[in-house]
Amino acid sequence: MNESSKTAPQWRKSSYSGGDSGQCVELAPLDSSVGIRDSKNPETPHLSVGREALSGLLGRIKAGELDL
Repeated sequence: MNESSKTAPQWRKSSYSGGDSGQCVELAPLDSSVGIRDSKNPETPHLSVGREALSGLLGRIKAGELDL
């Protein structure tokens, strides 16, 4: 499959992003991973992480295991 025939990722903004704080994150399902980008700069490159790694990170954040 060539680059022009790929479907553009469908980005979704986090439900926790809002207001005027400027801290907005968007996620998109990719072929075998999840894309993460800053919604204020959608033209810049995005991060791509494995689904299991992202799930583990989110679980640790929700459990309060990380000093964020």
